[in-house]
Amino acid sequence: MRFDVITLFPELFAPHFVRGVTRRAYESGQVQVPLWPLREFADDNYRRVDDRPYGGGPGMVMLVEPLERALAAIRAARGAGDAAPLVHFTPTGERIDQRVVRRFAASSGAILLCGRYEGIDQRFIDRHVDCELSLGDFVLSGGELPALALLDAVARLQEGVLGDAQSHAQDSFEQGLLDCPHYSRPERLGGEAGAVPAPLLSGHHAEIARWRREQSLALTARRRPDLIDAARAAGRLTAADEKFLSGLMLES
Repeated sequence: MRFDVITLFPELFAPHFVRGVTRRAYESGQVQVPLWPLREFADDNYRRVDDRPYGGGPGMVMLVEPLERALAAIRAARGAGDAAPLVHFTPTGERIDQRVVRRFAASSGAILLCGRYEGIDQRFIDRHVDCELSLGDFVLSGGELPALALLDAVARLQEGVLGDAQSHAQDSFEQGLLDCPHYSRPERLGGEAGAVPAPLLSGHHAEIARWRREQSLALTARRRPDLIDAARAAGRLTAADEKFLSGLMLES
């Protein structure tokens, strides 16, 4: 798959900043990330890509013409018939979640537009943008961090990128719930409070699976009850899950 990135700061995507499974996905060619520095598409000596907003106010607005030239170059490079969506990162966009990540992970890629300053001329958005995404209810200086987050999340879902093919299936949100706690060596740190939970040491796979499921349910109910409601509405909770959750409510 291929993700073309339009950015004013291509150095943020440099290979030496990429580590772990994301780098493995890049090096294997499973995820290709051509970078398109926007200033290369300016048409004046100052390589200007922004100007003051009509109506006044603080900040600058990214201009339509350099963006359209960059987009045309990307479309030409991707080839005729390529309909990769143009994604704009903005606080007003759809929240990125695991469902969105899976959608892009199953696609052939996209064009990622990393805005800066006060924003992008709305006329470019109206003409060309297919999808707007947000990292959350807060404001960043630009779209590069959301783009990197999306690329990382998509890369780890590609076949063979993770050391264990089942790793991502156990991640938070993959089953609609938060992940359970994890433990490793040593078996005990300090007193009883520092011991690894007994079910994980039992060697009984069914008991371990049940403990992990219950821990996942308990953590999700405590921190993200909205996910419990969504899982219930989608029919993803079993009778055993509901019994456990009822017990939690009685304890509280």
